[in-house]
Amino acid sequence: MPKTYNTPKRSFVIKTRLTEEEHADFMNVLKNCRMSQSEFIRQAITGAPIKPIVNVGCIDDKFLEALGKLTAEYGKIGSNLNQIARALNGWHRPYSELAAEVRAAASDLAALKFDVLEKVGEAVGNVQAYKL
Repeated sequence: MPKTYNTPKRSFVIKTRLTEEEHADFMNVLKNCRMSQSEFIRQAITGAPIKPIVNVGCIDDKFLEALGKLTAEYGKIGSNLNQIARALNGWHRPYSELAAEVRAAASDLAALKFDVLEKVGEAVGNVQAYKL
């Protein structure tokens, strides 16, 4: 028994020509909306809203809250390292080498914090990542 579909029988075909740029834009829109060309055009004709599909992964508010706390801790640790470096700079020798190491650690910590925010930005969108 042949498969039947609950769609109206369509007999008219519409053709159009596009420039290379227009075609690339059209294909990109189709990819984001996850629609066929035919379905996209039918929805455009009827005035139905055409919205891209957004995939939401396992990232939720609890994850973002935990990540916010983690980045806040990075900030606190960096602040503590800066205070230690200032204190060591006041003592001068023999602590100048240690102070340089503390400053380097603070710099590494700041870079790590930025990397975490950047990765989260890629996962959930930069706007949400920089709200942390």
